[in-house]
Amino acid sequence: MTTPLSDNDKLQQLLAKQRESFMQEGFPSADIRIDRLKRIADIHLRYKDALIEALSADFGHRSRFQSTVTDVLSATREAKETQKEIKRWMRPQKRKVPAPMNLLGAKAHIHYQPLGVVGNMSPWNFPAYLAFSPAIGAIAAGNRVMLKPSDLTPATSEVIHTMVADAFDPTEMAVVTGGVDTAIAFSQLPFDHLVYTGGPEIAKSVMAAAARNLVPVTLELGGKCPVLIDSDADIAVAAERTMTMKAMNSGQLCLSPDYVLLPEDKLEAFLDHAKRVMTGFFPRFADNDDFTSIINDRHLQRLNSYIEEAEQAGCRIDTLNPANEDFTQAPRKMPFRFVVNPNDSLKIINEELFGPILCVKTYKRFDEAIAYVNQKPRPLALYCFSHNRPHIDKVLTTTCSGGVTLNDVAQHITCPDLPLAGVGNSGMGAYHGHHGFLQFSHQKAVYKQGLLSLGKYLAPPSTEKKQRFVDKML
Repeated sequence: MTTPLSDNDKLQQLLAKQRESFMQEGFPSADIRIDRLKRIADIHLRYKDALIEALSADFGHRSRFQSTVTDVLSATREAKETQKEIKRWMRPQKRKVPAPMNLLGAKAHIHYQPLGVVGNMSPWNFPAYLAFSPAIGAIAAGNRVMLKPSDLTPATSEVIHTMVADAFDPTEMAVVTGGVDTAIAFSQLPFDHLVYTGGPEIAKSVMAAAARNLVPVTLELGGKCPVLIDSDADIAVAAERTMTMKAMNSGQLCLSPDYVLLPEDKLEAFLDHAKRVMTGFFPRFADNDDFTSIINDRHLQRLNSYIEEAEQAGCRIDTLNPANEDFTQAPRKMPFRFVVNPNDSLKIINEELFGPILCVKTYKRFDEAIAYVNQKPRPLALYCFSHNRPHIDKVLTTTCSGGVTLNDVAQHITCPDLPLAGVGNSGMGAYHGHHGFLQFSHQKAVYKQGLLSLGKYLAPPSTEKKQRFVDKML
C-alpha cells in the first residue's frame, strides 16, 4: 500500500513541483502530448486485469465485461482518438479584424495556451474512467494533472496510483490517495483548474474551497435523468433501450434514467416490456456475474429506505425477482423494482437513485410531462422517445438539461464530438473530446498591429479632428 499524501504540506509541495516543471517546459509540443496520451492508453492495456479485479473487489462484485467496456476500453479509445486530433486542435484560429485596421495589415488569432496544473476529484461509480477522461483532455491541452480518486474505491485507487507511477514522472501526472481529510485539502489547493464529479451538496463545498483561490471549476453532478415517452413511441423499443442503460452498473451511473413519464394508457405495456427485458438480462440477480453490487452498506440502506418509505405511502411497487432468490446472503445486491406513480413528497422521486430502481409516472397530456420536468432541478441528461416533430422541438427548446438523446438513452455520451456537461444543479463546464481540450486551455487573444495604430487618434489631447473621427465611427 502507498502512503496517502494526506498532509497539506505534501500536497502543496507536489503542486509546486508540477507547476515549476510546467513553467520550465513551456508550451509542450504536439509530440510530447501525444506521447503522454499513448502512455495512458498503454497502462490501461497492461493493467487491465488488475484494474478489473480491483473494481470488483471495491463493489463486492462488478461485471468483468462491464468494467472492461466502461473503465478500460472507453479510456483507451478516448486517449487514442485524442492523439489523432491534437495537431489540429492546437492550431491558432484566425479571427476577424475590423476596418480600417484589416486594410492596413493588422491580424488577430486565438492561441490555445495550457492552463498549468489541473486537479481532478473523481467519483466511485466509474472510478477509473472518470479519473482518466478529464485527464486526457487536460493533457491534450498541455497541462500537468493531479488525480484524487474516491476513497470509497480504495483498491481501484491503488491500482490507478500504480498505473500512473509506472508511466509518468510525478511532475507530469500524479495520484493522491486518502480519505475525506485528503479530499478537503486537495479541493483547497490553488490549481489552475479543478474538476469534481459527484453530488451537488459536496460540490458546493468543493466550489467554495476553490473560490478562495479563484480556481475555475468543472462540475459534473448527475441528477434525476427523465425519460419522456410520447404517445406515438414504440413502447417495446422505449422499454428495451431504457432498461439497457438502467441495467448498467445496477443503475449506479450519473446518466442512468431515474424516472419515466408516459401516457396513462401505455403504463402496463411499458412495465410488461421492461420486466421482460430485465428478466432476459438477469434471469437471476443474486449470483449473476453480470449484475453489479451496490457500492457499500450505506448506499444499500439508503435505497432500501426509499423503498420502505414508498411502501408506507401506499405506492405500487413491482419487484422483479424471477428466480425467487434470497438476497439476505447476497453481497450487497437487491432485486430490481419499479415504483409506479410515487407521490412527489417521497425521497424516491426527489433524490438521485443510483441503484436498481425505476420510477414510472403517467401523464394525460404531453405538456404535463414537460411541465413536470421543468419544475425539477435541471438534470444531466434528458431522453425523449417521439416521432412527433413539434413535440421534439418543444422538448429541445423548453426544457434545460446537460444533454439530450432522442429515441434512445444516454447515447450522446458515445459521440466523442459532443460534450459531457451539466447545467444548473447538474453541473457546469464540459469535457470529452475537443470540449475537454477547450475547457482546459486558455483561449488567449493575440493581435498583431499593421501599418497604423488607432491609438494616436485616442490619445490626449482631444481635438475637434479627433472628435469628428469618433463621431464618424459612431
